[in-house]
Amino acid sequence: MASPAPFSKYEFLIAWRYLRAKRAEGGVSVMTWISLIGITLAVAALIITLAVRSGFRDEFVTTILGANAHVTIYNSAIRDENGRLTRSIPDYTDVAAELAAVEGVVRAAPLVKGQVMAVFRDQNTGLEIHGIGADDLAQIPRVADPATGIGDLANFAQGVSIGREAARSLGISVGDVVRLISPNGVRTAFGTSPRVGEYQVVHIFNSGRYDIDRTRAYMPFTEAQAFFNRDGVADEIDVTVTEPEAINEMVPTLLAAAGDRALAWTWQDSAGGFLRALEVEDTVMFVLMSVLVLIASMNIISGLVMLVKNKGRDIGILRTIGLTEGAILRVFFLTGALVGTIGTILGVVLGCLFAIYFDAILAFVNGAAGGGVWDGAVRGIYRLPAKLEAGDVLSAVALSLFLSWGITLLPARRAARMNPVEALRYE
Repeated sequence: MASPAPFSKYEFLIAWRYLRAKRAEGGVSVMTWISLIGITLAVAALIITLAVRSGFRDEFVTTILGANAHVTIYNSAIRDENGRLTRSIPDYTDVAAELAAVEGVVRAAPLVKGQVMAVFRDQNTGLEIHGIGADDLAQIPRVADPATGIGDLANFAQGVSIGREAARSLGISVGDVVRLISPNGVRTAFGTSPRVGEYQVVHIFNSGRYDIDRTRAYMPFTEAQAFFNRDGVADEIDVTVTEPEAINEMVPTLLAAAGDRALAWTWQDSAGGFLRALEVEDTVMFVLMSVLVLIASMNIISGLVMLVKNKGRDIGILRTIGLTEGAILRVFFLTGALVGTIGTILGVVLGCLFAIYFDAILAFVNGAAGGGVWDGAVRGIYRLPAKLEAGDVLSAVALSLFLSWGITLLPARRAARMNPVEALRYE
């Protein structure tokens, strides 16, 4: 007569029976529930942590790429006819056209930059002015988004666009007139006098990043040239590409198109240190959450050790009627594995639901705490999203099942090696 195949139906039935056994029947239902709840919470915590980590990185990178150039092209410094060092680009129109012709480039926008003091009534703040063409500004997603901005960029030629936090600091709204003061103004025989200009605020943008909204404003390109004494030149050319993650591979081609004096500064150069810190933090958080899963899985050992001790008579009888050591091992392995598997499934459901409704949960916590739980001025971004990724969920499931199934082998092996004579001696 052929032996039953491993993991036969009767092994699952015995394991399920032991898993549901009450204490009065020699079972350990309390320990089973503790193990189940522990694994559920640990897996849920791991998935939530990974989802928040992915959401934070995605929001951070999206706000960088959505409001800044993917690569900035500028010239190396040379001395002008007055002996001053300059990095200006006199042939910016031709250079921008050459850059725009490079495969993978979405736009190449000449830019004039300058620092000013913005004054409105009794309030003042420092701003970085970006002089840019209206068509180029309309292609910056986080700035030109009508869903988050106030005002109309169609009127950009008649005024300036200012960041939300800067507008809040000054107390201005669309239609107000802001005074801009530049220390590098008109050159006279007595020196350089500050240049003062008044501009109507036609648009207030929300880029999603506090540092940008607090310090940046946009001005029409030709107006910025006149205001900052940059007649006929640009300070840099902002380039946007289709694949920002591969920008480093495009840099040599862009530099070749921009000329011999061209230098490049990519978004990864500016944010690379922070992104590397996030990667280290991701690894540390995954290890810490993995320890929680391991601790929760260890509860299965306690429950199975007690179950093996209480079921010694049953093990002796099962061995006597013909079950092999392998069959006994599989029965108790399945008992513990079922706890780990059910706990993992419940943890995945709980973690995914928490991540999906994370915004609502965070809003509730913020309201209950009286606000200030997530401060954009401190964190840099205005919201903390959670982003579920299949890879994160699968890694959490794989880790939980590996630990919970592996842990059960120890007490299951002990049960399989139990001597049936010793188990039945005092029965």
